[in-house]
Amino acid sequence: MSLPRVLTVAGSDSGGGAGVQADLKTMLALGVHGMSVITAVTAQNSQGVQGAWELPVSAVRAQYRSVVDDIGVQAVKTGMLGSAELVEAVAELISGTDAPAVVDPVGVSKHGDALLAASALDSVRTRLLPAATVATPNLDEVTQLTGITVDSEGDLRRAAAAVLEFGPRWVLIKGGHLAGDAVDLLTDGAEEHWLRAPRHDNRHTHGTGCTLASAIASGLARGLAVPEAVGAAKEYVTGAIAAGFPLGAG
Repeated sequence: MSLPRVLTVAGSDSGGGAGVQADLKTMLALGVHGMSVITAVTAQNSQGVQGAWELPVSAVRAQYRSVVDDIGVQAVKTGMLGSAELVEAVAELISGTDAPAVVDPVGVSKHGDALLAASALDSVRTRLLPAATVATPNLDEVTQLTGITVDSEGDLRRAAAAVLEFGPRWVLIKGGHLAGDAVDLLTDGAEEHWLRAPRHDNRHTHGTGCTLASAIASGLARGLAVPEAVGAAKEYVTGAIAAGFPLGAG
């Protein structure tokens, strides 16, 4: 039996903690074959992003077609897509691919560095989110996309409803930036799954969003239903945070 194949469409993180590098490590750890479409090259380390260079849309499209048309995919995961043009091209590619898509609407890095042009936000709302099987915004990204500020667990349901209006089949609102336990809400508008995990006293959490989305895509590629894939991914990331280690000065 061949390994399930998962494709990440995301930026490169030279520090190896997030982006395509985190995605491929996660896929390897979860027993699927990871492949990549690089959308941007970044110079980044433990202290932040020092530079970012976007690849042309033609290069992104060529990488995608090359992999999907020959090797095939059982799931696609998207990460950093810097411009409206790139968002629209990737939305078109995943809409035309018969595989579940996990969209991590990357807008802001852990250090607060903007990773998405303001002009691209509308394309995320109208083109990319409607193509998503699961969208995985963090609280900052929820605010960017919907204008809703989540201050407490009680706001998560309202935030999820607002994101679902853009058209993803499921949304996972990541409540990791709230006080108390790390609480996430997964919903398709009809059923709700509340995922709770103890908060680990570990600030080495760079790349957790990339890792979570890749773990969800890996579960979907292995044939799990969305709630099972998300639950398994949350367990994997919680374990990874608990075992996290410091790199660099940041």
